[in-house]
Amino acid sequence: MARLELSFRQIHLDFHTSEDVPQVGSDFDAEEFADTLQKAHVNSVTCFGRCHHGWVYYDSQKFPERIHPTLVNRNMLKEQIQACHERGIRAPIYTTVQWDHYTSQRHPEWCVLEADGRLSGTQPYEAGFYRNLCINSPYRDFLKAHVQEMLESLPVDGFFFDINMLRDCSCQHCRAGMEEAGLDPSVKSNRTAYAKQMMDAYKHEMTAFVRQFNEDCNIFYNAGHVGPYVRESADAYTHLELESLPGGGWGYTHFPLAMRYARTLGLDCLSHTGKFHTAWGDFHSFKNKPALEFECLRMLALNAKCDIGDQLHPNGRLCPHVYELIGSVYEQVEAKEPWCTGARAVTQIGVLTPEEFSGDRRAATGAVGMLQEGSQQFDVLDSRSEFSGYELLILPDQVPVADALAGKLQAYLDAGGSLIASFESCLAPGKDRFALKAVGVHLRPNPTRCADGRLARDVGWGQRSEYAEYILPAGRIGEGLPATEHVMYAKGVEVEAEPGAEVLAQVIAPYFDRTWEHFCSHRQTPSSGEPDYPGIVRRGNVIYFAHPIFSLYSAWGPRWCKTLLLNAVAMLLPEPLLRHDGPSTVMATVNEQAGESRWVVHLLHYIPERRCRQLDVIEDVIPLHELSVSVKVPERVRSVRCVPGGQELAFRQEGGRVDFLLPRLEGHEMVELAF
Repeated sequence: MARLELSFRQIHLDFHTSEDVPQVGSDFDAEEFADTLQKAHVNSVTCFGRCHHGWVYYDSQKFPERIHPTLVNRNMLKEQIQACHERGIRAPIYTTVQWDHYTSQRHPEWCVLEADGRLSGTQPYEAGFYRNLCINSPYRDFLKAHVQEMLESLPVDGFFFDINMLRDCSCQHCRAGMEEAGLDPSVKSNRTAYAKQMMDAYKHEMTAFVRQFNEDCNIFYNAGHVGPYVRESADAYTHLELESLPGGGWGYTHFPLAMRYARTLGLDCLSHTGKFHTAWGDFHSFKNKPALEFECLRMLALNAKCDIGDQLHPNGRLCPHVYELIGSVYEQVEAKEPWCTGARAVTQIGVLTPEEFSGDRRAATGAVGMLQEGSQQFDVLDSRSEFSGYELLILPDQVPVADALAGKLQAYLDAGGSLIASFESCLAPGKDRFALKAVGVHLRPNPTRCADGRLARDVGWGQRSEYAEYILPAGRIGEGLPATEHVMYAKGVEVEAEPGAEVLAQVIAPYFDRTWEHFCSHRQTPSSGEPDYPGIVRRGNVIYFAHPIFSLYSAWGPRWCKTLLLNAVAMLLPEPLLRHDGPSTVMATVNEQAGESRWVVHLLHYIPERRCRQLDVIEDVIPLHELSVSVKVPERVRSVRCVPGGQELAFRQEGGRVDFLLPRLEGHEMVELAF
C-alpha cells in the first residue's frame, strides 16, 4: 500500500483500569471528550479496546466475561470513536498482546516459561500485570478472535498492538516448534533465534488477518524500541511508533538514536512522549511545558510526527488542565506543520549500530551524542542499509565485519567514501583478525590478559578502571586539547600499524595495571610516560581508534573523546552540511521538502538537567542571541527566512555555502532556505 502519512498531533490515551475501581466511566461524555481533544489541537487519539488488566471497553458479544466489571457504559469505546470522527479526529484502537492479567491468571499454560521452569514476569505475590503471554500458544487464537470482533463491530482507523517482545520461551508449544525446526531447545541461542522467527511470522500473520476485514487501517506492533530487529517484519507495519519518554528507562538519549534509524526504513514515523512528569501511569502529574515543547519540537526536527501519552482517569473524563498544557504545545506544532510535511533528513554520515549484532546500544548512544553535540547530520544504519548516499561511515566500538560486510565496506571505500572505526569494529566475528584491511592496523601478538585468561580489553570498565591507559593527542587530531596524556577508562585493542599508515596518537602505558597486588590511589594508575602502541591510526580515507571511545562517552562523557572524534570527522569531512558558533547544547538538523524546493534548518536550544536522581528535567528556556549559521547547499538560494513567522534574514552565499545570522534562538526556530 502507499506510504502512510500520519497525523502530526496525536494522543496515546492509556486506560489500564483495575476491576477494583468502582463506576468506571461514570463521568464519560462523548461530546465533551471529543471537544476537549479538538480544543487542544489534537487530530488523532488512540483509544482502548483492551488493557493490561485484560478488560475490554466495548460491548463484546464473543467475550462478555472480559467487559470491565464496573464499566458504566459498555459502548464507551464506540462513542469515543464516533464523537472523534464527527470532528475529523482519527481514533486508532489499542489492544494489549503479551500483558493481560485476566488471561494469565486463568491460563497459566499460555504464559512464557523460563528455562528454569518459572513463569516469566510478575510473580504471584507481586503487584503488576507483567506476566508474559506466549504468542505461540493457543492464546494467539483468542487474540485473533478478539481483533476480529473489533473489526466487525467498531469503526477501525487502525490498531496499536502493544507489547510484542522477543521472549526466550520453553513452553511446550515453543519446544515442539523448535524440535520440528531441528533446533535443540536447551540451547539459549536456538531459543532466541526461534523467538525472532516466530514473532516475525506472527506479525505477518496478524496483518494478513486484519486485511481480510479492513484494507486501509494502520497497523503497528509496539515493543518499546525500534531497532534493526524490525527490518525483517517491516512490511507487516504501516508505520513506526517510537515509544520514548524521558523517564521509564528511556531517557532523553534514546529517541534520537531510535529515530535516526527508524526513518531509514521507508515508513512514516510517530514518536511517543508523555504528559507525565515521570512515565506511564503517573496520575495527576504534569510535565513542565518547556520539556513538552522540546520533546515535540525535537520530533519535528528528526522527521517524526508527535504523540503525547496520557492516561484517562477511571471516571472517563479528560483532565482539562492537562489538555490546556497539550494544546499550548500542539498549537505551535500545528503552525509549523507546513514546513515538516513530507520532509526528509539531509545527511552526510551513516552510523552502523552495534545493536544489530549484540543488542547493545551503548556505543551507538555515545555516537549519537557526540555527533549531535557537534551538529553533524547523520543517520543510524544497519549492515543491510544502502551506504552509497553517505560521505562518511562510522562503526562504533563493536561492529563485527564478516566477509559479506567487508566486501560491501570495501566497495564503498573504493567509490570514494570515508570511514571511522573504533575498538573491535572491523574485526572478523572471531575477533582474531581485522577483516577490513583498509583500517591500516593488525592485531599485536599476545594481547594483555587478566589472571583468569580473559582479554583485559573485555573487563575493567567499572568505577576503578583497572586497565585504564592514556592517549597523547597531537597535530590535527588533537586540536582543542592540551598536548598531554588523556585517560581512556578501558583497555584498547592492542594493534600495530601497517606500512603506509600514519599514527595520529600514541597510547601511553600506566606504570602498571590495578590489581590486588599493586594499585595506586583511588582509581587508575597514572601515566608512566612510556609509549605503548598506536592509539589512533589513519590510512587514506580511514581513521581507526583503538579505544571504545563511543561506549566511554556514553558512560562517562569525557569531552576529549568527543573532541578527538569530531576532529577525525573534520579531517575526513572538511565541509560539513551545517556549522554554527553556538554551544554544544544547540541541536541542529537539516531537512528537505523537495516538492516545495526548500530546505528547513531546525535549531533547538533546551537543556535537560539532572535535578533529581531518577530523570532529567527541563524547566527553563535560555535564549541565544546572534547565532551564526553556515549551511552547505547544492544550488543558488533565493531567500532565507524564519518560519512560520516569515522574518527575512540577510545571507551571503559563496563557495557552496550559505551563511546567515539568527538574531535570537529561544527554544526552537525553523529557518527556510528557498531554492
